[in-house]
Amino acid sequence: MNNAGPAAWVLCSSSLLAVPAGAQSGPDSGARPDTISITSTRQAYQGDFKRLETPQAEQAIDAETLRNAGAVGLDQALDLSASVARQNNFGGLWNAFALRGFVGDENLPSNYLVNGFNAGRGFGGPRDLSGIESVEVLKGPRAALFGRGEPGGTVNLVTKRPTFKTAGEFRVSAGSFDTYRADVDWTAPLSDAVAVRLVGFAENAGSFRDTIETRKHGASPSLAWRIDGRTRLVYELEVSQQKIPFDRGVLALGGELGRIPDSRFLGEPGDGPLTADVLGHQIEFQHDFNRDWSALLGFNHRKTSLEGFSTEAELAGNRQRLLVDGQTLTRQRRFRDYDANYQVIRAEVNGRFQLAGLQHRLLVGADVDSFENDQVFLRARAPALASNPSLAQLQAINIFNPLYGQYPLPTPTPLTNQLETQKSAGLFVQDQITLSDRLQVRIGARFDDYEQTLENRSANRTTRQTETRLSPQLGFVFQTSDALMLYATFGENFRPLSGADAQGNGFEPNQSKSIEAGAKFSLRGGALQGHIALFQVEQGNMLVVDDPSAFTLAAIGKAQSRGLEIDLNGELADGLSLWASYAYVDARTSNTFNDANFGAPVPAGTRLLNIPRHSLSLQGVRTTALAGRGLRFGGGLVHVGKRSGEFITSFTLPAYTPARAFAAYDLTKATTLRVDIDNLFDQTYYTNSFSTLWVQPGTPRSVRVSAAFRF
Repeated sequence: MNNAGPAAWVLCSSSLLAVPAGAQSGPDSGARPDTISITSTRQAYQGDFKRLETPQAEQAIDAETLRNAGAVGLDQALDLSASVARQNNFGGLWNAFALRGFVGDENLPSNYLVNGFNAGRGFGGPRDLSGIESVEVLKGPRAALFGRGEPGGTVNLVTKRPTFKTAGEFRVSAGSFDTYRADVDWTAPLSDAVAVRLVGFAENAGSFRDTIETRKHGASPSLAWRIDGRTRLVYELEVSQQKIPFDRGVLALGGELGRIPDSRFLGEPGDGPLTADVLGHQIEFQHDFNRDWSALLGFNHRKTSLEGFSTEAELAGNRQRLLVDGQTLTRQRRFRDYDANYQVIRAEVNGRFQLAGLQHRLLVGADVDSFENDQVFLRARAPALASNPSLAQLQAINIFNPLYGQYPLPTPTPLTNQLETQKSAGLFVQDQITLSDRLQVRIGARFDDYEQTLENRSANRTTRQTETRLSPQLGFVFQTSDALMLYATFGENFRPLSGADAQGNGFEPNQSKSIEAGAKFSLRGGALQGHIALFQVEQGNMLVVDDPSAFTLAAIGKAQSRGLEIDLNGELADGLSLWASYAYVDARTSNTFNDANFGAPVPAGTRLLNIPRHSLSLQGVRTTALAGRGLRFGGGLVHVGKRSGEFITSFTLPAYTPARAFAAYDLTKATTLRVDIDNLFDQTYYTNSFSTLWVQPGTPRSVRVSAAFRF
């Protein structure tokens, strides 16, 4: 730490635990301080670094920026980062995204962190932002600290935590498509040492999609205990339930979009919604030994489940009647009963010391985690067209004149019944060494001992594999001035692959190498901040088909992503703020292989699915006064370039640029009215796809009116 004295120790986080400072000795007295003024809790794995000392690109989307963007879900928040691209979202049942061109296992939600804990592993439905203070987009390889993960980076959500100052807000909103929502957020001290925060939400929503309605509610209460001036403990509970009909979207007939209305639902309303439940517990204990050293111990347990029926378009060409007559869609009915349990214990020590005349900032820790993925999957599928099946056997629907419930819903039969268990123990160390006033070097590595067990209950077969992996990181920081820093970094990453090969053996983990170089800068005395980054990521051991006739899998695929990022945010002038994010990403296969889903050949140089070359996110906000009361208004846009819409064909999704606008006015000191208009010019667009038969349309123009009452 610096030498400004113990009162200046501010631990890095946006979640405040405001504690009054006690009597302190002066910084030059040499006396031991009686107390340390704790102003916040530290996030795990992050260390104690200023923005211009970190040799990787990062974006911190704070609460004000999220509110200005009208973001209530994680997808809307991530639209603010041009480096993030939406992916196939499993019929609207989870968050799926790619960072710098790469996505993880497409059969699972994209992994993300909450306060450093893995929280995307599981089936809790799309993430709501009601209990989230900020969203961090941490670009580049992070395995040297976080462990196994995605090569393009990770997303970390920082939760709302208690403060020792009483405050509360109740917000209600009503919008297009019969969407109604209520949020509450209240925090207060219960004593000089204990504070509580209660956050909850409820939403009932229709949709521009025919027959689609969603219901969701949740709560995330938390408790903070200042045990003494050096020690604190935070407990957080997460409970939520979402009921969402499975919706694969629309289709492109003969590769042409727009042949049917974007409102048309091609499933069966009689299936009802799928239900996603979450129950999570998170505890963090932090102790400061002195102004230079602290320790953190954390525990997390998160249980999620997903259950329900769906009817969706059949993708196999030899069963799909639509390819024959251009109007009759063959469908299959599915039942899913998915359960996941994730738990982790972690401990770390963070501090600084002098050695050989050089300052070292050291982060050392260990963690142990376990993830259980229990899947029961049933399916009713039409026979091949060569057998001349009936329309009832095809579960057929006319895409131009749909008639729901025309045939009895078939009873699915067992297809998958398996339990996958992943266990890992990791040790990590990171040392950032100050070589001079301008030059710092970061050296880090993580050792993982990993075990994977796959119990195929249908075949009464169990496979196991173990891996040990070392994930290194090396970075340099050269600070040319207080406002400009140049950096370069190299890192390696790995991610385990589920399943087994033709011999029943587990796969080698997916591996990647990444290099990045760039500059971080501050303008207007730090009011405006930005960065420019160049990157290249090479990924190996991608899971693909090695024998199309037997449809067996092997980890032999390779791909590469390279690009440029420019991010800028802050105040352009007094009362005028800007958020700007641009990314150029060229993500392609590096070798020829057979696609893992269809077994079709994929030539080297094929663009990766749903990854645009050019993306841009802009948002501007003006803050002023009207009749002596606060007025904020602004708007923004998101531009997403054209993308590959089906991995094995030339089908592409068109570029889109929806705009949005908002205005908020303080009627009183405690009451604010707000209007949001999304897709201002009512543009038709498509956010992602998996094939020509599974295409997700964007929402038409919508209006939302809300009122916030502070107390």
